[in-house]
Amino acid sequence: MRRRHILSFAVVAGVVAVVASGCTGAPPADTSALSGSIAPVADGVGVDGWEVTAWLVTGDAPREVATATADGDGDFSLDLPAETAGPLVVDARPADGEAALLASVVTGDQESVTLNERTTVATGYGLAQFFGDALPTGDALAVGNAAAMAANLADFATGDYGEVLTTSPNGSETSTLAAFTSLSAMLSVCLEDESACVSLFETASGASPVTSAAGAFAAIARDPSAEPEALFELAQQAAGAEPGLSDAPAAWTLALRFDGDGQSLDGPGNFAIDPRGHIWINNNYEYGADPSVPVCGSDEMFEFAPNGELVGTYSGGGLSGSGFGIDFDAEGRLWLSNYGFAAPEPGCPADQQPLHNSMTLFDDGDFLSPDTGFTQGDLSWPQGIEVARNGDVWIANCGNDTVAVYPDGDPEQARNLGTLGLEQPFTVVDNGRLMFVSAMVNSAVAVVDHDGTPIDGSPLTGAFDRPMGLGVDAEGNVWVANSGGITLPCPDRVEEGRGVPSVTMISPDGSSTTGPFTGGGVVLPWGLAVDGVGNVWVANFDGQRVSAICGADPSVCPRGLDTGDGISPDDTGYAFDGLTRSTGIAVDPSGNVWVMNNWEQVPVQTNPGGHQIVAFVGAAPPVPVSPFADGG
Repeated sequence: MRRRHILSFAVVAGVVAVVASGCTGAPPADTSALSGSIAPVADGVGVDGWEVTAWLVTGDAPREVATATADGDGDFSLDLPAETAGPLVVDARPADGEAALLASVVTGDQESVTLNERTTVATGYGLAQFFGDALPTGDALAVGNAAAMAANLADFATGDYGEVLTTSPNGSETSTLAAFTSLSAMLSVCLEDESACVSLFETASGASPVTSAAGAFAAIARDPSAEPEALFELAQQAAGAEPGLSDAPAAWTLALRFDGDGQSLDGPGNFAIDPRGHIWINNNYEYGADPSVPVCGSDEMFEFAPNGELVGTYSGGGLSGSGFGIDFDAEGRLWLSNYGFAAPEPGCPADQQPLHNSMTLFDDGDFLSPDTGFTQGDLSWPQGIEVARNGDVWIANCGNDTVAVYPDGDPEQARNLGTLGLEQPFTVVDNGRLMFVSAMVNSAVAVVDHDGTPIDGSPLTGAFDRPMGLGVDAEGNVWVANSGGITLPCPDRVEEGRGVPSVTMISPDGSSTTGPFTGGGVVLPWGLAVDGVGNVWVANFDGQRVSAICGADPSVCPRGLDTGDGISPDDTGYAFDGLTRSTGIAVDPSGNVWVMNNWEQVPVQTNPGGHQIVAFVGAAPPVPVSPFADGG
């Protein structure tokens, strides 16, 4: 086992916080002082007399903890209650204004804070899913992690662009920096012209009015394709603005790429998220700087913090080219399936070819599986797995068309359920009543009792086209990503023409299907996730995009959309030029949508792996993760 830089990283923003008191002299002993500055990017904005307020973000309502008035240079100092604990948001409004036009947050041991257009956009996007009309409300850990992600966009201490935003694998390599600059320019126009503020607020708000600039950007983040052209025209009015986008985007998403140590991620496959918001990732290939050199299967998995920082790299327990299967059980043990991706012989030599028939089990820094992994259950090129709610581990074996089960997570009791009528099964999910297994070759979904007995009519067919990823909403509806053409993930590749990419919904009892739905820009669906209100997110293996689709409850969808309608644009999805070919997708407890750069857009078959994970910042209603049984 190899462990690098392993630490506990639970980000909680701001036990020291913002803004100011006009008083001079040392603060009382039961307070702490924090200096700040209102420093607009736009030239000539008067800041004298702006009212600044520090708000403690709680699960009930934001609570005012300190106020101050800025001087003619925009400077202020805050006497903050010393025992204040939890995320803090600072906002500021002109002396004669009603709405807060600037905002920032304070994280960790930050000693000063700046409020400008960049910090306001970062606050709105990073905390988007917690914002009401003016301020955020929510769980301290989830909001704190969201603030840490926001700090990748802007430096809250200096008001500069964030380091992650401006450096590789972001910076000039993707369009996000330009999009962020254009969003900041919209606020610059607002600071210079009151009528532009009205336009910004009204354009961003949709059906729910906003009453602060940060609230406006949060609304844009939550529905980024609502009014893209109107917002772009507003940005273009900024005088002397820094270069932003040259054309209106189809959606105002902000996506950031993370590559860990820059030399280990190679074909990351899928995500598992723990209760702290940490992101765990399996990996397909050994890293190879030269893609023309054939690679063998990876023996590593990775842990990332909620802000995208690499926390740990782990090796052992039979890890070998893990593909798509990764899931936590209720005790916090992490299960991974070992598909065994590698270049074929002679590229990857015979004595280095990975195993294709095992499961790995990891717990609190240690591997519980042997060096060969657990091989019980007639495993064969396993892909998707699911730890059922009763603790059973289900495994889709795409190599021998079967499904295996480890009852209560015990490999010694392993059972193989046979084919269940499936050809190349790929993904498994539990909706609390039944188990569902997708199968690519015969375009089917098996519906099975927890004891392994198929229900009448299983497997379901007719509504699917080479299905892959599955997801479950709160009502038990099962959503299916119909790739319409992917033939890659199993050893016996079936060459067929392209079908129709889509998404299908199966009722909780498996008795009926709705759809298929083809909107939202789906082009080659692979992974699928359901967000905190039941809307559906799809990772596409082509088209450099993710897709968002209105779920079973239209009341939570924007713009009057109905079940199955695309929330993302039908022609482009949520496009991002920093995506390659994507597989896994997940929504974290802070509202970020994570997607894999699994394969290069133009893959070299000796080493086709992509090298980043990608976060669409603040894009989806959060999916909380219940604490593990041991309290972790």
